[in-house]
Amino acid sequence: RLATLLERAGMSDGAVALMPRGLDADYVEAGENLGRVRRPLPVAKALDDVLVAYEMNGRPLPPDHGHPARLVVPGWVGAASIKWLGDIEVSAEPLESPWSTRLYRMHGPGHPPGGGPPLTRMGVKSAFELPWPARFEAGREHLLRGRSWSGHGRVVRVEVSDDEGVSWRPARLRDDRHPRGWVRWTFPWTPREAGNLRLLARAADETGAVQPDRAAYNLLGYRFDAVVRHPVVVT
Repeated sequence: RLATLLERAGMSDGAVALMPRGLDADYVEAGENLGRVRRPLPVAKALDDVLVAYEMNGRPLPPDHGHPARLVVPGWVGAASIKWLGDIEVSAEPLESPWSTRLYRMHGPGHPPGGGPPLTRMGVKSAFELPWPARFEAGREHLLRGRSWSGHGRVVRVEVSDDEGVSWRPARLRDDRHPRGWVRWTFPWTPREAGNLRLLARAADETGAVQPDRAAYNLLGYRFDAVVRHPVVVT
């Protein structure tokens, strides 16, 4: 737990913000050097459920996942889970970086000038565990698998559609439905005839949030949570 490390480091009660920083090379955008990747994190979140991960599946963390250590910030956008963690600044004042003032904000029509607030929690999302496109034989049952997750709490329902959302049928949820992790699900499906179609999956979490048909538009495509239309070829 990050909270354990901060306690051992002697963090005072006056701390309000942290700035985790990675060891990767400086990030240069349009000729401007923004420095190493870093993003502020409120102390309340840091002390709640954030982890410093140094192993994955019982083995040392692979380099592409952030070896030797990375943050894991449950429920928040991936940019908060700093890879190749090198140092953490602790401050009694609010902190900012380009990754909170310019990047990872919603820009464009319908959003404030300069962008919306820094992105934190993710919406509800789902994905099939299938090739793109996937191929199936008509007239026999196939067991579809997928995963759903939410930044706001436990996933309580997943539905699947094979007719562009005209009708939905419930998938079977597996696992213990941890509020900070994904839930795996299965769905028995028998395609009736050959052709090209799309499979849809949508989830709902314990707060009542449901995946929308379309994601809120923004120039950089952040926070995509719409129902994905997964192409399928039936033969």
